[in-house]
Amino acid sequence: MKRIVIFASGSGSNAENLIKFFHNSDSATVIQVLTNNPHAKVLDRCKQLKVSALSFNRIALSKSEDVLNILRTSKPDLIVLAGFLWKFPELILKEFTNKVINIHPALLPNYGGKGMYGMHVHEAVVKNKETETGITIHYVNENYDEGAVIFQAKCDVLPTDSADDVAKKIHLLEMEHFPLIVDKLLK
Repeated sequence: MKRIVIFASGSGSNAENLIKFFHNSDSATVIQVLTNNPHAKVLDRCKQLKVSALSFNRIALSKSEDVLNILRTSKPDLIVLAGFLWKFPELILKEFTNKVINIHPALLPNYGGKGMYGMHVHEAVVKNKETETGITIHYVNENYDEGAVIFQAKCDVLPTDSADDVAKKIHLLEMEHFPLIVDKLLK
């Protein structure tokens, strides 16, 4: 049975989707969710779904080996960043080479980098009058949103679309594709 650890910072809709997708799977399971936000809604979702969840601070992630030691104990086959907003530490990336992936709400390399997450991305897409956008699932490296692309899915952006409209389209793409790509990577 393959083991998945998810990192999330906010509401946890992608985390919940992955947990439910793998709930009855005989190939993989989400064993833990880790968050940098002690008030994140993802913690409530994990409680309801009976999945172990822990919050940590910046020191535990980057200045000590606390989070790394949790991962060493958990032995994940894949670490999935699902709306995780902090830069991922090189210490963990070195130990889990090619085992850390992220989902980004745009077609990288466009609209990536520090500060480009969630509504910031969708607002920029609308402001720049893009005709399409999408999601990118990629490996994580030492730079924001620069790891090798695993998968992209596109959607149209209409001239009448607001950032909220774009966010809804992106959310649908995430819900549809993310679990399938994670499953494929684990096989």
